[in-house]
Amino acid sequence: MATDDLMTRALETLGEDGPPSVEAIHRLADLAGAPASMTIVEVADLLDLSPHTLRYYERAGLVEVARDGNGHRVYDGQAVRRLVFLTRMRLSGMPMRDLQHYMALVEEGEETVPERLDMLLEHRDTLRRRIRELTLSLTAVEYKIATYGGTTGP
Repeated sequence: MATDDLMTRALETLGEDGPPSVEAIHRLADLAGAPASMTIVEVADLLDLSPHTLRYYERAGLVEVARDGNGHRVYDGQAVRRLVFLTRMRLSGMPMRDLQHYMALVEEGEETVPERLDMLLEHRDTLRRRIRELTLSLTAVEYKIATYGGTTGP
């Protein structure tokens, strides 16, 4: 199941009106039915990423991946859930350096929770501004569609 399918399932839990819920995020990271361990090709297919991107995330220190006896990568559920989080953060525009810093803080332990919280609060504020800007852009597009006699969407 590719990331688009996972995102569609998560978005369906939101409904049309409500704000995003924690349940939507849980659905994104729900690996029920997925194997306990997966190859790089399986994870790439699941998350709709290239194996190159997965190797890049590993080299960048964002995710640790075990190796089997032949040296092939073996992704467990924890690694895949982390990759789901990483892909959502990248899609939201979080810079790689911030993700690297965040993951380094995660590895340092519970005492870094306040700093991680600050990072996420700041990123949330950035996202909220972008959403407002995109909403304004959507309004402009809807206006132009209406001027051409088209039907505006919900």
